[in-house]
Amino acid sequence: MNESNLQLGTSILLPSEDKTSLLARQIADSSSTSTTILLYGEIGAGKTFFARKYIQQLLSKHGIIEDVPSPTYTLVQTYQTPSSEIWHADLYRLLSTDDLTELGLSEAFGNEICIVEWPEKLKNYLPVNAIHINFKYHSDTSRICNIMCKDKKIMNGLKLISKNFKNEP
Repeated sequence: MNESNLQLGTSILLPSEDKTSLLARQIADSSSTSTTILLYGEIGAGKTFFARKYIQQLLSKHGIIEDVPSPTYTLVQTYQTPSSEIWHADLYRLLSTDDLTELGLSEAFGNEICIVEWPEKLKNYLPVNAIHINFKYHSDTSRICNIMCKDKKIMNGLKLISKNFKNEP
């Protein structure tokens, strides 16, 4: 993750899946219709779990209950709500940035809600005001979550959310 020019971020210790789910739901509740979230971390660090809970929270606000599978093989999965479209991308299997045009992902950035796993594959196509969330193993069941964003207003909101988690590292 390129951390240059990002506002000073915040770190949160997530001791359980319940706390990770809570964080995803709270960020979803504060998201606008053009939010982009970029999820970093090793395989199994919690990116897909977070994305699933984030999307389910957005859908539930409209009374929509849906299974949210990982788009590992399809690369992109979209969900429709009355107010916006939600794009969930898993770029682990992306072969080239040339494929981004075909996926339509670059057009969705800034216009739709987007959540992207393995954003390192985007290279120079990173959205400017995206929220960067990096999951790192802390133990078998806990993670440290580092959150950063260039947009001061968004970052201030994320810092307020992080205060709900009393056990910052």
